[in-house]
Amino acid sequence: MDRAETPAQNRPIAVYGASGFTGGLIARELRRLGADFLLAGRDRGKLEGLSEELGGVPVAVASLDDPAGLREMLEPCSVVAACAGPFSLHGEPVVEAAVETGTHYLDTTGEQGFMRMVFDRYGARAAEKGVALVSGMGFDYAPGDLIAALTADGMGPLEEIVVAYCVHGFAPTHGTALSGLEIMRGGDVVWADGDWRPAPHSADGGRWHFPDPIGEQRMLRYPAGEQITVPRHIETARVRTLLNGMVVPPRLMPLAVISSPLLGLAMRTPLRQAMAALVRRLPAAPSEEGRKASRFTISCEARGKAGVRRGTVRGSDVYGLTAVSVANGALLCADSTYDRGGALAPAQAFDPTSLFAALADFGVSTEVEPLPASADR
Repeated sequence: MDRAETPAQNRPIAVYGASGFTGGLIARELRRLGADFLLAGRDRGKLEGLSEELGGVPVAVASLDDPAGLREMLEPCSVVAACAGPFSLHGEPVVEAAVETGTHYLDTTGEQGFMRMVFDRYGARAAEKGVALVSGMGFDYAPGDLIAALTADGMGPLEEIVVAYCVHGFAPTHGTALSGLEIMRGGDVVWADGDWRPAPHSADGGRWHFPDPIGEQRMLRYPAGEQITVPRHIETARVRTLLNGMVVPPRLMPLAVISSPLLGLAMRTPLRQAMAALVRRLPAAPSEEGRKASRFTISCEARGKAGVRRGTVRGSDVYGLTAVSVANGALLCADSTYDRGGALAPAQAFDPTSLFAALADFGVSTEVEPLPASADR
């Protein structure tokens, strides 16, 4: 989406957590697209510094423990893009304020438990008010949800849909690493036999064959957001989500599989706070060169009576993709013609083909096999 194609906004977009790394990338992308937006968060000094860099974008300050302040901030806005995590610790106040003020909401969370909370606790209220809540709108998990929708289209009821991630060269921000500690605590669910069930303790995801040149990879079972979103728009008995480890060298994958349950138990003890302190001593964010050097492939497979169909998403720069995805989604929600409401998967909130077309300018490519011959009948 370029400036000429930017939807007509009826009110501005708020970027909450704009002074953070991902929030700053989203703000810069909105600026590039010529959007009407404001920088929001808790630290006025950092927000004003970013505002100066971006040419005087308006600033709004509201603390997460100030519900009235959050509502006042969001009242004049059409959309809020929430970027302040870990979301299981800090995310709910913005969701609640968005529903109460009739403000569409998108976030960048990778935390499955938070996404499920948004659907379960706020979905009905949001639907009544015509407010769209789109959680997991960044790299995790918008591309996976969108490619699942395209791959399953026309297949009929499925036995299983698999979304497998292969990521190389990834360096996390402090926020991503801290969210990872929350994810490691466990309590995740899987979609199996047509319902959400407690996830198995084993982290072993077996092996998965990615398109060439990657080939076969040892995988971890991934407590991904597609477990929450995909069953809401695809009729399938089972969802599997897999990850190649991202920061785990291949030779250490067997150890990661064995140790994951123990790490989950450890993250429910004071050790989690010690790990969080260690994370904060690491580099706060990857360099621009490091970001752009990362590569990802998302492989999707839909299996049903009609046969098997595969889809693939490829790209680079995980954080840059998050910024482009959220910025484009926020602009679509900000258009006065946008009329979807409730807690929505990305593929329910936006047309998958159109959103992927917007991401193509960022170097994201997609491929979906033709329907199996039996599905055409």
